[in-house]
Amino acid sequence: MGSQEVTDWQGKHVTVAGLGVSGIPAAKVLHGLGAVVTVVNDGDDERSRAQAAELEALGITVRLGDGATLPEGTELIVTAPGWKPDKPLFAAAAAADVPVWGDVELAWRLRGPDAAPWLAVTGTNGKTTTVQMLASILTAAGLRTAAVGNIGVSLLDAVLGEERYDVLAVELSSYQLHWAPSLRAHSGAVLNLAPDHLDWHGSMEAYAADKGRIYEGNRVACVYNLADKATEDLVREADVEEGCRAVGFTLGTPGPSQLGVVEGILVDRAFVENRQKNAQELAEVSDVNPPAPHNIANALAAAALARAFGVPAAAVRDGLRAFTPDAHRIAHVADVDGVAYVDDSKATNTHAAEASLAAYESIVWIAGGLAKGAAFDELVAKSAKRLRGVVLIGADRALIREALVRHAPEVPVVDLDRTDTGAMLAAVREARGLAREGDTVLLAPACASMDMFANYNKRGDAFAEAVRELGASA
Repeated sequence: MGSQEVTDWQGKHVTVAGLGVSGIPAAKVLHGLGAVVTVVNDGDDERSRAQAAELEALGITVRLGDGATLPEGTELIVTAPGWKPDKPLFAAAAAADVPVWGDVELAWRLRGPDAAPWLAVTGTNGKTTTVQMLASILTAAGLRTAAVGNIGVSLLDAVLGEERYDVLAVELSSYQLHWAPSLRAHSGAVLNLAPDHLDWHGSMEAYAADKGRIYEGNRVACVYNLADKATEDLVREADVEEGCRAVGFTLGTPGPSQLGVVEGILVDRAFVENRQKNAQELAEVSDVNPPAPHNIANALAAAALARAFGVPAAAVRDGLRAFTPDAHRIAHVADVDGVAYVDDSKATNTHAAEASLAAYESIVWIAGGLAKGAAFDELVAKSAKRLRGVVLIGADRALIREALVRHAPEVPVVDLDRTDTGAMLAAVREARGLAREGDTVLLAPACASMDMFANYNKRGDAFAEAVRELGASA
């Protein structure tokens, strides 16, 4: 049951590791196929017990507070993507020669013979936006599609549901790719690579290798970022099908087999006749919402995957125009007294914050939170010349303050030593005091939010609410 397809699940003993958004659907699907399913879960809290009761009512065995031991007779483990590879359960599986699949691998194996091909996207930042742009472009071309995967729509639901798709726009995390050994996308893209989740993968090399799995077996195009050599290196290392091409995207003028930008126009020199001489106009930079540099790069990656699938140029333009980004992604909240207030609470790591800061000329930066082991020197050094002032919040703000002392000593810094619910309003007021007409007050924390807020959405909401209050009193 290693690499060969499993067609008869009747009586197969499958262990599902982890309750939650992927574990519960996987357990139900496998049970419905006739497998003997046992769910193991580290936690034993009230929520876990409620989820367990729901599964046990169907006849599924659940073992709470015991995610370390391999249930007797297990022939396959299907794991939630977040479970670290060094878990004792996986060591026990390896010793017993039991294969481990993630939910993405399970979905890939359960596809029907005429299943929709997958256009797959990964990267440290920009995945969700790019996949949503891609789905918008595919829809504009008249194709039946959905944005699925790590984006919150279960791939199992997409693969096994009643709806028939022509093509799927699939967001994949490094965790999901780690546990998806036989996935073979029609075309795949790695948007960028920056240190993230290193506590899970163990090293930058292991993290990059898992991202690179998205290129394995690609049929038409491996899409990479010319500004990020690591993505091109992953293409070189990939084992692809005969005739599959490397297609780069750049914010500069594209060469043959690339997509890029010429005088405010997104152009394609990869999927055209005689690409040595010809270029196809796809859209204007102003069609991209918002037209920040990193978002134009997302649009080019989405366009490249869509073009690899044969989508006409007009659909790229129409799809980009129709696309609206999710909340808290470089979202303009309001202008107050000639100062723009922008919410990029989704910038939870330094790479995302760097892209956000690069989009504006003169910034009062609100930053801080949980650093997740990150260092801030490179981010501050690259962004120093754009900073009018900085307001620091959150548990690990001292790390950013120290980087500012080293690389931007002349920039005024307000250090807010409070974590109560009024802290964001105080931060916005301090930022207003530092800003001048024409500036942008930018919430791009470069940190996770859980020290002060339930999630980055709540942090962004608090910022927007504070800006509204500011506007009301202006």
